[in-house]
Amino acid sequence: MIDFAPALERMSEVPRLGHHGRITRVVGLVMEATGIDVPLGSICRVRPLTGDGEVLAEAVGFHASGVLLMPFGELEGIHPGSSVEAIGRSPYIEVGQGLLGRVLNAMGDPIDGLGPLRRDTRVPLAGVPINPLVRETIEEALVTGVRSIDGPLTLGHGQRVGIFAGSGVGKSSLLGSIARGSSADVNVIALLGERGREVRDFLHHSLGEEGLSRSVVVAATGDEAALLRARGALVATAIAEHFRSRGLHVLLMVDSVTRVAMAWREIGLAVGEPPTTKGYPPSVFANLPRLLERAGNDDNGSITGIYTVLVEGDDFNDPIADAARSILDGHVVLSRRLATSGHFPAVDVNESVSRLRDRVISDEHRKTVNAIQNLLAVYREKEDLIAVGAYQAGSDPEVDQAIATRAEIIRFLRQDTEEISSQAETEAWLNRLSNLVRPAEARA
Repeated sequence: MIDFAPALERMSEVPRLGHHGRITRVVGLVMEATGIDVPLGSICRVRPLTGDGEVLAEAVGFHASGVLLMPFGELEGIHPGSSVEAIGRSPYIEVGQGLLGRVLNAMGDPIDGLGPLRRDTRVPLAGVPINPLVRETIEEALVTGVRSIDGPLTLGHGQRVGIFAGSGVGKSSLLGSIARGSSADVNVIALLGERGREVRDFLHHSLGEEGLSRSVVVAATGDEAALLRARGALVATAIAEHFRSRGLHVLLMVDSVTRVAMAWREIGLAVGEPPTTKGYPPSVFANLPRLLERAGNDDNGSITGIYTVLVEGDDFNDPIADAARSILDGHVVLSRRLATSGHFPAVDVNESVSRLRDRVISDEHRKTVNAIQNLLAVYREKEDLIAVGAYQAGSDPEVDQAIATRAEIIRFLRQDTEEISSQAETEAWLNRLSNLVRPAEARA
């Protein structure tokens, strides 16, 4: 159970709204209160008239009968007539250099047992939109340490990209590899809606001590309230914005934006929004670009956003996947077929796109990776014939070259979870492959 005491202590410094009311109705996860007049986003304390226990709740809606409250915890013990006290608002989070190496909950408080945080300023949870005309252009490549991304799908500082995959295909492991090997100054990692066991596994096995030392982790597991899962994405993004304002290159990783959208769906449906595609209310598709657009460059630093998108039933046209793909600057598709064959990372480079790749790489780099992608596509087209021995060597020179170079290309794309490939190593691989995949006249 999450400890709300630190959050309450911080909110006690905010002038109280001085309103009290009573719970008149509870339906599902929403409480209805009368006698209070508070703005949306206000935090209220709900207390039973008898017995112990209280719950914090946020004002998420209102109508003629009263204010709609959604709890941050369990509703056990709440009954008709329970008292409601409006205690303030929490539109800010306290941040500072002391957050590095720490693990926080969705309220911004530490859960790693390492003592209190050193914080020096407050930043708004909602962020301040960047004027599109003052966004710095993306011209510098970001090294992730993963060859299958740094080669054919090179990212830039300030780019926003999605990692699209079904469950169990290696999204979290890939995030850990990127966090350890990236050229960013600071990592901000949000683990939202995941299993509780996976949070500890990610910290110790995927991220490791070296990765954690320059990272801030925000965790809100799947058993926590929808408000906390949704709030975790805002907290992580606000922390990333703080480090960007200090002139740093920040890598923001959210695992997963689909779980955040599910939390928004839970909230929207609970307060009476009409469901649309797959039950998602309209507010989800309004909130998604507001969250994703907060990453990017400004005149101080950059936030490179990597958002995992869980595709239900491996349906890459799922509403959230489709909406995210239209907003982001690229998508990395993880293939279950590759994952089940032991190919890690299971990046399908022919189905993946980095929209800013050609802006941050050289012409030689671009020609080599284009040739690699072409040969992979040629091999896939004839794969069944090759597998049964029906293809006759010499029938098609391009297919012959695809067969001859495939083993070396796969060696380049495969990488152990513990292996980090530096920029120099990736370039050396590409130089060797260039001699194989590009004819001599093309390299002249």
